[in-house]
Amino acid sequence: MTSERNLGRYTPEQIEGFYASGQWVDVNFTELLRSRAEADPDKVFLTDGTHTLTFAELYDSSQRLALGLRRYGVTAGDRVAVQLPNWAAFVAVAAALARIGAVMVPIMPIYRKDEVSHVISDASISMAIAPAEFKGFDHLSMFEEIRRNSDSLRGIVAVRASEDQHEALARRDIAVLEDLIVDDVEAADIDALLDIRVHPDDPFVIVYTSGTTSRPKGCVHTFNTYASGARALAIAFGHTESDVQFGPSPITHTTGLVTSVLIPLIAGAASHLMAEWNPVAGLADIQKFGCTAAVTATTFLQTLIAAADEHPEADLSSLRVWTCAGAPIPAAVVENAKAKLPTTSVLSLYGRSENLSTTTCRVEGDPLRAIVSDGAALPGAEVKIVDPDGIEVPHGAEGDIAYRGPSHMIEYLNRPEETAELFTPDGFSRSGDLGVMDDAGYVRVTGRTKDIVIRGGMNISVREVEDKLAGHPDLAALAVVGMPDERLGEKVCCFVVAKPGHRAPTVEELRTYLTDRGVAIQKTPERVVPLDELPMTATGKIQKHLLRTQIAADLNQPSAAGVH
Repeated sequence: MTSERNLGRYTPEQIEGFYASGQWVDVNFTELLRSRAEADPDKVFLTDGTHTLTFAELYDSSQRLALGLRRYGVTAGDRVAVQLPNWAAFVAVAAALARIGAVMVPIMPIYRKDEVSHVISDASISMAIAPAEFKGFDHLSMFEEIRRNSDSLRGIVAVRASEDQHEALARRDIAVLEDLIVDDVEAADIDALLDIRVHPDDPFVIVYTSGTTSRPKGCVHTFNTYASGARALAIAFGHTESDVQFGPSPITHTTGLVTSVLIPLIAGAASHLMAEWNPVAGLADIQKFGCTAAVTATTFLQTLIAAADEHPEADLSSLRVWTCAGAPIPAAVVENAKAKLPTTSVLSLYGRSENLSTTTCRVEGDPLRAIVSDGAALPGAEVKIVDPDGIEVPHGAEGDIAYRGPSHMIEYLNRPEETAELFTPDGFSRSGDLGVMDDAGYVRVTGRTKDIVIRGGMNISVREVEDKLAGHPDLAALAVVGMPDERLGEKVCCFVVAKPGHRAPTVEELRTYLTDRGVAIQKTPERVVPLDELPMTATGKIQKHLLRTQIAADLNQPSAAGVH
């Protein structure tokens, strides 16, 4: 089977092979959800601590919301920003947008005006869906300010608005999501009114990721590229209808969207979402909802185990598999997890927004693999280690980790040259992350070629932070690097050189300077090191490897060069 749609560098032969193997299928998101609603209508699929949705309830409410969004002016191909926490409403919104062929552009709830404005402009967002309020931040006012200066953003929709807010929001030209749900149409008539079938090879989601440049890039995925990765992971993790996915990872990030929505939907399982991570509350939720599986940054497991030490009465026996992504798992974490979670397999995974999972360990594999590797390629995909020319290096040699398979994105939005630069001559996508592969095909990530800090699984573009600080009135020079952190993997460290007659700003002053300019607090420096001058090469390049070595020595920890 081939497709006439824009599928980037996928060849007709690859496309036909993916369909023949079942990695891609002619089933879209709506049809997958409908099949679950028909087969098991009363099974609870989603919980978030406040709301509960069965398969049938999710299907019905999302289709009624789809019709409401259509009446509100959203059409196929429109790009809609969704900045919501881990609420059940996010999944209903995702299903509604997929039904009418609109492309969802998820935005992390921690992002503020600077990051959000970039996404709105870069993706030509026509509508934004956001909380009426979350954790004390006024998302709606932020989007109003962005809308005043945007050429594309015309609609704003509030989620979980209180009854007494509706009138005031209407005066501000902000709709309320719950009011858009159509209740004056029979369920049997909705399909005819929506009159569209979205192809699984049409754009489904655009996920923004940080890379080597100052600004994030949008990874354009179809439903097939996303679902193929989810299907493979569901097999690797041994998911069945009996599983309950535990979801504290942000659902607006690739990890959360794939593991908290698509994997349980494909498996016919259930999913429990957690909007704000609190390890003690996590203990209670796992026990209450009988959670069996999770995919998170390593720090979630570390803090959960620490909480279990303080609360020995907590029952975590339902957990059968916990997969850590975003940073290598320290051996001590695996050992502690085995002591506290004797029924749980601890796995490791390495992935990227461009192609979801690159390598992963599997539940039936050797448990020691999670300590010494980041897993192997999934069936149907290929991974190899390449040199700067894209040529595969021998096993055991370090090089760029490259991927080829069914879950790779179609393109970077609006960036054809950067998309083309990813690929080797034989069609493997370079990650920019360094690694080595053993003779059995298992990969260990050893470093990176791109300049980012990975804080608790969150990619932070070093250049983005440096560009924002470049205008600081007290600084003559600066350099941002990752410093090792036992809990989060890395944190942001800033080396600064003050202008003559000025003093070096404190860490609190730099953080305030950045947050005042719309930068998320997680991206700001958590340590500032004043220097008389930065170490330079003969050609004037900052020697960041020396700075990483210095801060690691100052902290008496291993160099951050090996953390990914």
